[in-house]
Amino acid sequence: MEVLYLLIPIALVLVLIIGLAFFWAIRSGQYEDMEGPAYRILMDDDDPMIPGNEDRPQERTPEDEDRGRDQKP
Repeated sequence: MEVLYLLIPIALVLVLIIGLAFFWAIRSGQYEDMEGPAYRILMDDDDPMIPGNEDRPQERTPEDEDRGRDQKP
């Protein structure tokens, strides 16, 4: 019976910590976009990796253009 005097306060502190962590996660936006990661995995960002697309020209970025000027042919 005396062990309950120790277990009940420990359980209450644990519930308080878990509750605070849960409310922090909600307020910080952890559950804002639940479907985005599921759709992001389906996006086709790796076209050169698909067989048959090796000859497809790559899109060049301004950084690629700058890098090309520094190199001599």
